[in-house]
Amino acid sequence: MIHSKNNSEHYTWGNSCDSWILKDSQSLSVKQEAMPVATSEKLHFHKAATQFFYMLKGEAAFHINAEKFIVKQGEGISIEPGIEHCIANESPEEIEFLVISNPSTCNDRFEIEK
Repeated sequence: MIHSKNNSEHYTWGNSCDSWILKDSQSLSVKQEAMPVATSEKLHFHKAATQFFYMLKGEAAFHINAEKFIVKQGEGISIEPGIEHCIANESPEEIEFLVISNPSTCNDRFEIEK
């Protein structure tokens, strides 16, 4: 089956952010996500999952272990298990990206209270 935003399960998270589930199994999760301007997720980590974020549109700020990285369209960043991180759209445009998790992050997300 061919997967796209048009035929995939959709949900919203945070403040009007979108996610389309392109692939979801215990061993692999692939999502396409969109974040409006001035949105972010909460700081968190995963015990088991390695994640790879690939920017399709715009540029995102990643806060990883108290360090900030700007990832632009056509670039990606990998985050290993146990690493505190979050993505934020600090740019003047909506951003879109793929997030690939191995294994899936289902029941493997632990928010950091600050």
